[in-house]
Amino acid sequence: MSTVTSFLNRRRAAAAVLSAALLLPLTACGGDKKDDKADSAKASASASAAPKAANLTVLAASSLTDVFKTAGDVYMKTHPGTKITFSFAGSQELAAQVKQGAPADVLATADTKTMDGLKAETGNPTVIAKNRLVIAAGKDNPFKVDELKDLADTKLKVVLAAPEVPVGRYSKQILDAQKIEVKPVSQEPNVRAVLSKVELGEADAGLVYKTDAAKSKDKVVAVEIPDEQNAVASYPAATLKASKNAEAAAAFVAWLSSPEAQRILQDAGFQQP
Repeated sequence: MSTVTSFLNRRRAAAAVLSAALLLPLTACGGDKKDDKADSAKASASASAAPKAANLTVLAASSLTDVFKTAGDVYMKTHPGTKITFSFAGSQELAAQVKQGAPADVLATADTKTMDGLKAETGNPTVIAKNRLVIAAGKDNPFKVDELKDLADTKLKVVLAAPEVPVGRYSKQILDAQKIEVKPVSQEPNVRAVLSKVELGEADAGLVYKTDAAKSKDKVVAVEIPDEQNAVASYPAATLKASKNAEAAAAFVAWLSSPEAQRILQDAGFQQP
């Protein structure tokens, strides 16, 4: 091989090495751009996964009135842009509304039986709290009601919830188990109506949830019922399939099981699920 040819070959080899070295940073830069796009796509997907702000309508059992108002205020403060409107009534009334197509996003009942009857209209329910019954007696308990069997006294004006209402069904369950016959002066559509009758002196005693009696301790006396004679009320919550805010509704139902929401429920006297 001639000296010129050898020289040219050496120059070509050096040029190839230099070109390769120059291309490496460019390749690395190209890789960074792809990574940036991937990271951007991930961030975008993450943002879209967060529940969007919405106006939610929540149908809830009467016994959840006070605690849900408190919980709703906390939720709206920590979820800016989300507004929650509550509609409270007896669970059986809420079930009728759902079946009639009332526009709503979330349902919370005072029993699992009512919720189970709405499987076609709801998502999978989650029990968020439990409760127990007490005897609500008039202020200062003038008739000295101390236990369940005292409610059979015909001199007493006793008010109960209607048997189709969860608290009415629980009341019948515990009275029947103790073979206690009570003839109520009225049967009310929800627990708040029972409590109101006792508060106003229109009844001497009634069976209500422990949490309701606690909210009215300046007007009624809560007489405890032993656990072995009592009933446990379970409160399930679920999204409604007809909701137009499915993502936000699911986020609220999930939040009800969070430590923050559970603290609010237990501070109001509800038991852990």
